[in-house]
Amino acid sequence: MIRSTIARVDLAALQFNFRAIQEFLAPSHSGRPSVIAVVKANAYGHGAERVALALEQAGATMLACADIEEGIVLRRAGVRVPVLVFGALSVSDLDGIFEYALTPTISTPSAARALQVAAARRGIVIGYHLKLDTGMNRLGFRHDNLARTLPAVLGSLNLRLEAVYTHFATADSPGHKLFTDQRERFERALQTIGALGAPAGVTRHAANSAALLRDSRTWYDVVRPGLLLYGIVPPPLASTIPLKPVMSLTSRVVAVKGLRPGESVGYGCRFNTNGPATIAVVPAGYADGLDLRLGQHGHVLIRGRRVPIVGAVSMDMITVDVTELGEVEPGDEVVLIGEQGSEAWQRIDAREMAAAIGTIPYEIVCRIGTRIERQYSA
Repeated sequence: MIRSTIARVDLAALQFNFRAIQEFLAPSHSGRPSVIAVVKANAYGHGAERVALALEQAGATMLACADIEEGIVLRRAGVRVPVLVFGALSVSDLDGIFEYALTPTISTPSAARALQVAAARRGIVIGYHLKLDTGMNRLGFRHDNLARTLPAVLGSLNLRLEAVYTHFATADSPGHKLFTDQRERFERALQTIGALGAPAGVTRHAANSAALLRDSRTWYDVVRPGLLLYGIVPPPLASTIPLKPVMSLTSRVVAVKGLRPGESVGYGCRFNTNGPATIAVVPAGYADGLDLRLGQHGHVLIRGRRVPIVGAVSMDMITVDVTELGEVEPGDEVVLIGEQGSEAWQRIDAREMAAAIGTIPYEIVCRIGTRIERQYSA
């Protein structure tokens, strides 16, 4: 049985976007950077296994995920390229790093010590990426304290430094001074790491999707697009990359109801009619990842027309005002994300939905629920 609400994932569009990003990067002043394709958080809600394999087929030479468990999912799906684990290792079960040939990030001294012990016990040398904190103030070795914290890491006999990276806090905030400050701190830190005895030719990476679009000086040797791969430009930025949307989210009308003047709809009576109205019921709610704030603020497409979401978003359904549409019937397609016609106004994307409720498109796609079936096309 297939539920009415379905997420359709276009893997050909995903691969097109990957190649479009590669084309955008070439030629750079220092040769085209390579791409680490980010597939964390279930590939931003798109389905990590199928997405990762499609990106590998498109030519991705490294993928990145949030933690060891996500990396294991990729390996079990058949991914063969290197997989970088972004997250902290200090309290993790490190066996998965070794058993599934994952590339760890070392972002704290305690993680380095734990990984060194685990690698020595196995009698192997393991490559890692070193994360620097240049102003995000989450994970990473402080850029201004490396002379004290890093020598023990670099001296670990069973750890091999392969890459150094950082993460921008304000890449999607044009004009914020910290963006430039972080880039400059990263470059000074790279010099310090070299002076501390790091091997020559270590790979450098810093640019997420937003930084990739904003400043080619942040490209270094590798870039790390996430949202761009899925056809979404991080707001408020614009892009000349010819991206294609990868996911659409659709449902079906399951009921149509007439309301008399003054009646209300849903929990809390948040929508009240001024005159006769017609409401369509759609079987998708907050258990499917639709934000509560979409009530009174979001829209869907039915019969090629935009109609407002009214009343409260319930666990399993929403209601939409179809009074102006005329005839609407159970079974009519409802587009929550995607298009229903060729005109611009017949398209709703994650960026628009996010703006309507004051959030970011990352949250919109990552929250699409697990009970929604993903259907893939190549």
